[in-house]
Amino acid sequence: MLKKVRTRFRAYQLGCAGASYSYYSDGHFTLIEAVITDLNQVQLLDELRICGRTRIDTLHITSWDQDHCSQAGLRWVLENLHPSKIEYPGYEHTSACSRECREIIREYGTRRRQTRVKTQAIDPPFIASLDKTEGPGYTNIFYHPKELQPGSNDNSTIKFFRSGSFSVLSLGDVESPNISSMIRRSKTVKRETDVLILAHHGADNGFTTKKFLEEVNPAIAICTSNYKNQHDHPNQEIRDLLYELDIRLFTTKTGDVIVESIDGHEKDYQVTNLCSDSTKVSSKYKYVARKAHLLSMNADTIRNTLHPTNRGPKR
Repeated sequence: MLKKVRTRFRAYQLGCAGASYSYYSDGHFTLIEAVITDLNQVQLLDELRICGRTRIDTLHITSWDQDHCSQAGLRWVLENLHPSKIEYPGYEHTSACSRECREIIREYGTRRRQTRVKTQAIDPPFIASLDKTEGPGYTNIFYHPKELQPGSNDNSTIKFFRSGSFSVLSLGDVESPNISSMIRRSKTVKRETDVLILAHHGADNGFTTKKFLEEVNPAIAICTSNYKNQHDHPNQEIRDLLYELDIRLFTTKTGDVIVESIDGHEKDYQVTNLCSDSTKVSSKYKYVARKAHLLSMNADTIRNTLHPTNRGPKR
């Protein structure tokens, strides 16, 4: 059934290369990535205040690359925001950053054992242990890594945040066309994606294809990019695809991007792009969450929509 769930998503301006997002729904606050700068630290604390929180519930890290999890950023988050759960990449990485961040997480879990902090590696055994999620609803879904890949980017965590009134697909740094094909075959992803966080900051690497975007069909795509955009995020080929398919692109080059449920928190949501390092609005747009239409149907109609059958004419 359609629920009233106050929901907020925010993409934070960093002032440097990297990624930082948060997803808040039904009282639960998730910080996506552990990168903290002078810019997003202030805005993150403000976002917590807006959501009526003083700490985060979950820290979700998609990749061991330093632009997703830095030692200093991770320490600040753990010391100041006290997550009760940490979801971290389950693949091994040879970098000093990865080794140190793993140790920081281990020490945090040990130090706060009495407060029942849970640390979870998102790896193939964990993915395999999860129950299958079928049909529309409000349950978050992990899609990857189903199996470890040779390249570390393709071991990034893919998670579908759908516990709120609108849904956000987080893709980390994945590059593989095979993983792209696996994700776009998911009926839930195709039915419910409202906000797409572009894979690998919008790189044109074979993952984000025209077919992928056509089938997933998000209302908006979001990419983190710094002032000078020295890494060309997102790539011009990806920009052209988004324009061709009428998928509106928002980046953090000009300021934070805020997506929030409005008008009863059931189906309508609003996207606001802020001006750089301020609360001044640059642009604002309204949308309707895709799963709202399906969840508004009666049970029989939903069943027939999810499991169509063609018995043919009676004889």
